Amino acid sequence: MIPVPESWRAALDPVVAAPPLRKLDDWLRAEEAAGKAIYPPAPQRMAALELTPLDDVRVVILGQDPYHGPGQAHGLAFSVQRGVRVPPSLLNIYKELQSDLGVAPAPHGHLEAWARQGVLLLNSALTVEAAQAGSHQNRGWDMLTDAAIAAVAARATPTVFLLWGSLAQKKAARVPEMVSGLHCVLKAPHPSPLSAYTGFFGSRPFSQANDFLASHGRGTIDWRLPA
Repeated sequence: MIPVPESWRAALDPVVAAPPLRKLDDWLRAEEAAGKAIYPPAPQRMAALELTPLDDVRVVILGQDPYHGPGQAHGLAFSVQRGVRVPPSLLNIYKELQSDLGVAPAPHGHLEAWARQGVLLLNSALTVEAAQAGSHQNRGWDMLTDAAIAAVAARATPTVFLLWGSLAQKKAARVPEMVSGLHCVLKAPHPSPLSAYTGFFGSRPFSQANDFLASHGRGTIDWRLPA
């Protein structure tokens, strides 16, 4: 059974116990038993939920699926392990962060420091086959990640949702609470090199997020990353 961190269990255990997620769990075990490389490794697949407990979520950033190269993915959207080359989309995120808040780009792509401050870095699918981008989409992960987003949005706690790209925006649109007006929903093109220049650059998501959080008594995110 897919393990759910304690703070998320009330929201996610019913989903994990449902037939589609049990089928996904069995399928993943069979794929690995057949010798296929699945990223990230099993102990890291719930990292976004482990590092950012439900009650601590202040900002949600939605990704698509994990990076599919060896040693890259470790369970946080847009983040890579230390020692791995910073991916192009994350480089563009760093560029916008520097333009927005004057924060110099980190020499690495490891975003755990954001997660520990309440930034939920959640991918739509939590696994991928090596060298096969999108290979685990439509396998059942959306049920779990949709439920996680819904649990955040259902709280009476003002939260920022940074929705970069059409897929993230469509995913969040499935959550009824997103239109309540309680939360701050900031939409922009994806930071991919293919779309960053169509509106991601100049969108100032980081300062807007902090302004909203501060105005609602939720502090601010220190977007600087330790070297």
